[in-house]
Amino acid sequence: MKRVFYPLAIATLLGFFGILYYYQQEPARELDERAASLFGGIGWLQSMSFIGEQWLIFVVSFLLLVFLWAFRHNYRGMFFVFLAVGAGNALNHLLQQWFARPMPGFPEEVASYGFPSNHAMVGLLYLFTLAYFLGERVGTKSLRLVIWLSAILLTVLTALSQVANGSHYLSDVLAGLFLGYTIFVLVAIWYEMRERQFRKRQYMRSTEQEDAY
Repeated sequence: MKRVFYPLAIATLLGFFGILYYYQQEPARELDERAASLFGGIGWLQSMSFIGEQWLIFVVSFLLLVFLWAFRHNYRGMFFVFLAVGAGNALNHLLQQWFARPMPGFPEEVASYGFPSNHAMVGLLYLFTLAYFLGERVGTKSLRLVIWLSAILLTVLTALSQVANGSHYLSDVLAGLFLGYTIFVLVAIWYEMRERQFRKRQYMRSTEQEDAY
């Protein structure tokens, strides 16, 4: 991963805490209302919600795990998926219970909580994780760019679908996107550090074997 994405992860983490601080204040509420009016009821955008459904996330993540295990023997990559998608999903549910912000249209006593948005946060995590490992397998920069642009577009559509169908406020969605991206970059940094250490150990072993001969 290019180092330019590291400061962006810091910026998105600060953005998440900014939303956390301001989302209950009047300017943020006005922005949520404007977004609901702008995107609400757009049928094709509402239909994009399926991309962030739990069943699809599970299926895609499972297939990616099988691919990494059967064809790549990449066990660190499999742990990447567990950390990004599995732990990210669990963290999202914990945060929703912790902040206990009711979803739009739900009375507080029967609320289903929505901050940060699961579709936005976990949708980003599984789509970016898929793009990360698919991008490793392509040889051209142009195709890699197409993969990443597709992942970004699907992530944005998935997130906005939650505003369009009235399931989440825009602030829920932005908080999910910001935190999801930060988590993704942190996991990618860990993975790439471990990969470099592994390659370095392999190189040292091969050098030692050559010296022995």
